[in-house]
Amino acid sequence: MDRPTRGNPIIETYAVLLKSVRTAGLMRRRRTFYAVVFAVLLLLLAAAGAGFMLLGQTWFQLLIAAALGVLFTQFAFLGHEAAHHQVFASGPVNDWSARILGPLLVGMSYAMWVKKHTAHHQNPNTKGKDPDIHTGVVAFHEEGAAAKHGLPAAFTRHQGTLLFPLILFLGVSLVFDSGRTLFARRGVKYRYVEIAMLVLRFGVYLALLFMVLPWGMALAFLAVQMGVFGFYMGASFAPNHKGMPVLEAGSRVDFLTRQVVTSRNIRGGWFMDTLMGGLNRQVEHHLFPDMARPELPRANAMVRQACERNGIVFTETGLLESYAIVVRYLNRVGLSAADPFECPLVRQYRQ
Repeated sequence: MDRPTRGNPIIETYAVLLKSVRTAGLMRRRRTFYAVVFAVLLLLLAAAGAGFMLLGQTWFQLLIAAALGVLFTQFAFLGHEAAHHQVFASGPVNDWSARILGPLLVGMSYAMWVKKHTAHHQNPNTKGKDPDIHTGVVAFHEEGAAAKHGLPAAFTRHQGTLLFPLILFLGVSLVFDSGRTLFARRGVKYRYVEIAMLVLRFGVYLALLFMVLPWGMALAFLAVQMGVFGFYMGASFAPNHKGMPVLEAGSRVDFLTRQVVTSRNIRGGWFMDTLMGGLNRQVEHHLFPDMARPELPRANAMVRQACERNGIVFTETGLLESYAIVVRYLNRVGLSAADPFECPLVRQYRQ
C-alpha cells in the first residue's frame, strides 16, 4: 500500500495561519477608521491652506511647506492602503480611491506606483525581480556596486552615509517617474484621467504659490515641501527591507519564508503605526497585503508563533537602530564599487 505524500510543512503552516487570521476576523474592513483618518487629514490640509493665505509674504510660510510635506505623505499612506484593497470591500472602489488620492492629493501616478509595488510584493529583495533594489543611484547589492566606475563608484562607496541627504530628492524623482510612466508608449489604464488630475493638482498648487508669494519665496516653499515629502517617504520605506537578506533571482523559497526573512518590523506601538502608516508592520503587511492597518498588531503574535515553530527568523528593531543597520549595510555594499582612482588598464591586467 502506497504511503500518502506529505506536503511542505511551511507552506501548510501559512495556509493554517491565513485561515486562523480570517477566523479571528482580522481581514475585516475598517471603513470607520479610514474615514476618520481621511477626515482628520482633510481638516489639517484645510488648516494649512488657511494658514498659507493668512500668513502672506513671510518666511514663516516654510513652516506651512513642511506641514504640507508631512500631510501629503500621510495621504500617500492612505493611497497605498487603498491600492492594497485594505479600505473597502469593493476592489474597483479601492482602486479608484487610490487613483484619485495619488495624482490629485499626493502628486504622483497611481499607475506608476502599482506596477512597481506589485513586482516588489511578489519578489521582495530578489535580484532582477524587485524594482526596489534595482541598481540606480544607490546599489543595494554587491553586483550592482561592482558594476560602477568613475564618479558613480566614488559616490557608491559612501552611499550609506549619503542616503538621507539623497532621499530629500525622492519626491522630485517620483514626479518624474510618474511622467515617464504616463507618457510611455505602452498602454496605461486611465492614462488621461491621471494626467488630467496631475495637471490640475500642480496647476492649482503652483498658481497659488506664485500668486501669493514672491518668486524666491515661492521656490523656497516648493523646495521645502518636496524635500520634507521625499525625506518622510524615504525614511518610512527605507527600514522595511534594506539590510535584510537579498535573494538570488533563481532562488526557490516558500512564500512565508521569503516574505518574513526579507522584511523588518519597527517597534513603537500605535505611535509608530500612525507615523509610518502601518509600514512599520512590514512582515504582517507582506503576508496579508489586504489586511487593514488597525488589525496588523493583532496578527503580529500569530505570525511570531508560526515563525518560531518553523525556525524562521523574525526581525524587529527600533526605528533609529534600523536606520543605523541600513547605513552600515549600504556602506558595506558600496565598498564593492570600483576604486575611481584605479587605472582601468591595470585593473584589466590584474584580472
